[in-house]
Order: sequence, then C-alpha cells, then structure tokens
Amino acid sequence: MTILEIHNLYKKIKGRELLKNITLVIDKPGTYGIVGRNGSGKSLLFKTIAGLFVPTSGTVKVFDEIIGHGHFPKSFGALLDTPGFLPHYSGFRNLKILASIQNKISDKDIENVLTFVGLDFNDKGPVRKYSLGMRQRLGIAQAIMEKPKLLLLDEPMNGLDEFGVAEMREMISNFSKQDITILLASHNAEDISLLCNEVYKMDAGDLAPHSITTDRML
Repeated sequence: MTILEIHNLYKKIKGRELLKNITLVIDKPGTYGIVGRNGSGKSLLFKTIAGLFVPTSGTVKVFDEIIGHGHFPKSFGALLDTPGFLPHYSGFRNLKILASIQNKISDKDIENVLTFVGLDFNDKGPVRKYSLGMRQRLGIAQAIMEKPKLLLLDEPMNGLDEFGVAEMREMISNFSKQDITILLASHNAEDISLLCNEVYKMDAGDLAPHSITTDRML
C-alpha cells in the first residue's frame, strides 16, 4: 500500500498558480522534509493533502484512497497553522471534544498524550491563558492522539524555547521509530538535517528533491 501518492497536482486560486504539477510518491515510513520560503506553497500543499483544499487538477491519494471532494485521509493527523481550540475550555476538555467525533480513544489515552507532550492533564486552566508554546504542544497532542500512520507537521517548533525545540525533535524522532510517516515543514535547516530521511524544496509552487546536506537549505 502506498502511503502518499500525488500526481500532477495543480492548484489555482483567484487566477494565481499556487501549486504547479506536483508529483510525489512516498511508499515507505520515514520523515520527509519540505523546505521553502514563506509563500512558496508548503502550507497549501499540506492542506490539500489533508483534504481541506480540492485540486484544480491532478490527484492526491493517501493509503490508496483519493482525497478531496469531501473525502479526508484515514489514519491521519496534522498540525497546520496556529492550532485553534475552544478558548474557554481546558486542554483536556478540548481534546475530549475532538476525540468524541470518532470515539476511538479513551480519557486515559488523552491523559497519556498530554503527558507525552509535556502538558498537565489535570490543569483546569482555559486554553486562552496558554502560552504560544503550550498551544503548540496541545496542537501536537491533538495531531497524534488517535495514533495516525501519516502525520503532517507544519512548523511544529513555532513558539517553543530552546528546551521545547529539543523535546519536540525527540518526539518527532520517536514517532518515526513507530512506523509513522511524517511530512515536516520547517524553516530551520538543523531540524531538517537532524530529523529527515529525504528532503524536498518548494519554490513558487514547484516541488523538487533537495540535498539534505546543502548548507543553504532555503
């Protein structure tokens, strides 16, 4: 079974060509880096893989199922943009509400994943009082809590201090050891070189293989 298969993906919005005939096939677990400047198309590519945007032309398949037109990936998790949560509820309550959609995990599973990302599941404080780094951790918890086989992480180190970045790198490394396939977008060349098996570069909507040892990665 192919994990991710993109063929001739093209996306045009308001007359602008934002993704240009992208082709990418991932057929084995690993961590795959996507680098590129702001506006290069990384986030739009991730959102299209997630089924949030429909291609103008071309196809996206996740685990051999076509994505788009109301079809979303299965066994999939994502951290896209700044995580959005109900601001007056606790982190645990937010995850419990999200988990109730599919009813695949228990309260104990939610407690475990919050502990795993470094948050206190007993904390009753509302998410609106969380720091940016705490929100990012909660976003990671939401992305991984149902044990996905494909994980999209768009700038997961945003808002984290040096210690938090080190912890996040360790988490991502541990995910890859569990046969989870990760697509990681990061502006940080060190993140990419430390974590990724293969690297691709986005440039004005085009995607091409990129050397992991290149000094100037963006």
